[in-house]
Amino acid sequence: MKLQCTWIVRGLLVCSLLFAGIFLTGCSLFSSTPEFSDTNTPPPATDTNVAHFHFGDTVTVTFADILDQLPVHEEAIKEDGTITLPIIGKVLAVGKTAGELQNEIHDLYVPKYYTHLTVTVDTGERVYYVSGEVKVPGSQLYRSGTTVSQGITAAGGFTDFAKHSNVVIIRASNHQQIKVNVDKVLKGKAEDPTVYPGDQIVVARRLW
Repeated sequence: MKLQCTWIVRGLLVCSLLFAGIFLTGCSLFSSTPEFSDTNTPPPATDTNVAHFHFGDTVTVTFADILDQLPVHEEAIKEDGTITLPIIGKVLAVGKTAGELQNEIHDLYVPKYYTHLTVTVDTGERVYYVSGEVKVPGSQLYRSGTTVSQGITAAGGFTDFAKHSNVVIIRASNHQQIKVNVDKVLKGKAEDPTVYPGDQIVVARRLW
């Protein structure tokens, strides 16, 4: 009788262990495989091509939702990279997007000068200029990353009388003049300067 009870106890112990093992394995399976997985969720989209303000850009700032209405402020970015606004004075604009500049201007006015204010920042059409010995001289719509050689191509390319080694870019920000040898640029032997809004590309005429 004693032996029979021992076997019964052992049987119950084995069954308990087996049940516990099955229960733990099931929990492990469920916990390691979530119902919803975000491993394939794409990262939030970022726009790396958002335009940033450059020297010479015209910035238009509009104010709204205040009793003492401020006039619309339109100004080209100065050589020090700033614009000067009513009451708050100079604000750095170069290198910022319209949204960033808009938020900064708002925070400079509110709450120090106004309890509520809506600020809108915009820029006009941005262009650069190509003159001299190109087939289509005049203004060209600015695109971020444009270089001198690309600007000349956008203006129809050189005329037959162009001096490829004597191209000058004049900076709108500080009137600095940079001489460019486009023949060397195309051969990879010289730098191809970036063009900014308001800059002028001047192509000289050869003597013979």
